[in-house]
Amino acid sequence: MSNVIVNRVKEFLKRFPPFTFLNDATLGLVAKEVEVKYFAKDEFLFRQGDAAQNFFFVLKEGIVQLAEYREGREKVVEVCDEGDVFGVLALLGKRPYILNAQAKEDSLVYAVPVGIFEKILEENSRVSLYFAAGFASGQVVVRSDLSQSQKARSEFKELSKDNGLMIFSGQSDLNFSTDVLCCLAGKSIGEAAKAMSEKGVGSVIIVDESKYPLGIITDKDIRNKVVAQGLSYDTLVEKIMTNPVITKSKDAGFSDLYLTMIKNRLHHLIFTEDGSSQSPVTGILSDHDILLSQGNSPAVLINALMNTWDIHEMAKVRNRAELLLKYYLENEVAMDFVANIISEINDIIIQRAIQIAKSKHDPDFPKASKVKFCFLSLGSEGREEQLLRTDLDNAIVYEDVAPGQEEEVQKYMLLIAEEVIETLLICGFQPCPADMMANNPKWCQPLSKWKHYFSDWIISPNQKALLHATIFFDFRPVFGHKTLADAMTDHIYQEITGKTIFLNFLAKNALLNPAPLGFFRNFIVERTGEHRDKFDIKLRAMMPLADIARILVLSHKIVGINNTFKRFEKLAELEPNHQELMLEAGKAYEILMRMRAIEGMRSDSGGRYLQPEVLGKLQRQLLKNTFAPIDELQKIMRVRFQLDYFTN
Repeated sequence: MSNVIVNRVKEFLKRFPPFTFLNDATLGLVAKEVEVKYFAKDEFLFRQGDAAQNFFFVLKEGIVQLAEYREGREKVVEVCDEGDVFGVLALLGKRPYILNAQAKEDSLVYAVPVGIFEKILEENSRVSLYFAAGFASGQVVVRSDLSQSQKARSEFKELSKDNGLMIFSGQSDLNFSTDVLCCLAGKSIGEAAKAMSEKGVGSVIIVDESKYPLGIITDKDIRNKVVAQGLSYDTLVEKIMTNPVITKSKDAGFSDLYLTMIKNRLHHLIFTEDGSSQSPVTGILSDHDILLSQGNSPAVLINALMNTWDIHEMAKVRNRAELLLKYYLENEVAMDFVANIISEINDIIIQRAIQIAKSKHDPDFPKASKVKFCFLSLGSEGREEQLLRTDLDNAIVYEDVAPGQEEEVQKYMLLIAEEVIETLLICGFQPCPADMMANNPKWCQPLSKWKHYFSDWIISPNQKALLHATIFFDFRPVFGHKTLADAMTDHIYQEITGKTIFLNFLAKNALLNPAPLGFFRNFIVERTGEHRDKFDIKLRAMMPLADIARILVLSHKIVGINNTFKRFEKLAELEPNHQELMLEAGKAYEILMRMRAIEGMRSDSGGRYLQPEVLGKLQRQLLKNTFAPIDELQKIMRVRFQLDYFTN
């Protein structure tokens, strides 16, 4: 390949992950080995079930569609765009392709040989862990546009329950077991199970006379393959063991070990003397061992929160969660996974704070402490979208009590709320400037009062009521009796039924901020004040999408979906004629969330104000692309809610 072409390939690749992690010399070597391939419209790059080719792909120009053929129907999983990396699962997993890849227009593709990249995976931990994240999530594409597929998000969420994604800093001190329980082939399942019970372990390695590993049995195998199937305990261990085993040397690098476990969906990895299966067993590494070796995995942080009653210790753990967030943002992990993890950590802090407060105040309020209540997160935290520790919005609803008890009960509830807010402030959150917090008596009320609030906002939707609606309609129960929150939801939908004027008002309010591009497609920036010439990503891009999603979900009477991008996913099902737009809007919102969080981490702020001139070309284009669905949705809203004929 001529130097001119090599340099072109190199300049292109270095704009996209994981090539961004390579130094100039290594990137040059990769570029030299790349094959440039042309595919005509409708031509297949590979088909589902084909053996993996010896390279993976990077899309240079055109569009490639990845689709799954199942039960006689084709379902589109991803549409690849410039810089997207695909065909990686088959390459690294050494298994057949699970999807069809077809050019939807004439396309130019860079094919990166596996040979050169396998060496990079071994030597560059950032690259290997980047791909490991892909395997953990079930990703089929390494995205260049900071978004993830719906399929990847759901699989990521499921798999993360076992291993999560951790922050890595190269080689770690792994605590793995060298006292390994082994069982000779030819023994019975009953003998193996007894040995596991006596030693108190969850697995046994089946070995030959030389102690070479042949297979592994876990307590899960005994449950699923023996007990559930009614298999005799006299059955030989070979019948149920998992084989062949995957082995490594204990001297292998941490990223190599973790990548191996992720790629092969392993819960246990066997160490042998020389790293091969033709060598005696020397140890065993479990996913639990890996978990405990890292200080910032989700499970470790959550476990730390669940095992402390010290508020300042909780604050330290929440600070460590910022490192986790930073790692996720840098490695472009799926946003709903990130939001779920951060929300879960925030929720546990609230739950722990309430438990601490109750243990402190319950003895002084023997009657009031028996009253059922529910602590609610509101606004962005209610939608599970608060990645940064920005303003707090929360409330308390409690059951109605007999006359004469109200004052005592509210006093108790406000003490609980005060403790929670104090804990959250110590943990780095900011107080709400408008005082929309549970320690404000106005937002710490019995169910009947909350119903009155919502009825008033719906029946008399003035500007203040609409402001409250945008915050309080996104409530989410975090602690206590969820039935109280459900009763509030039921009341809201009963009140909205037949009162289209309220939705008209909400819709008109949502259109106050038009799609944020001015003449010549420039960003609309602030003209005055301390944020002059900066772009308000919250007001001009995120709020319009969040408001539209809320209104449309309310109009469809959908209960239990608060998250904005999940609302758009649901709306895509409910409105098939607008399916593509709704999915695009959900993806746009995820991108905006990510950009705001990245800016917040970079500038140690709420991330609300961006400076367009300091964004890279790709980031600017990516941000502009999120504005298109805002404009389209606002046009739909204008027609659907007849806003051109509606005056307030």
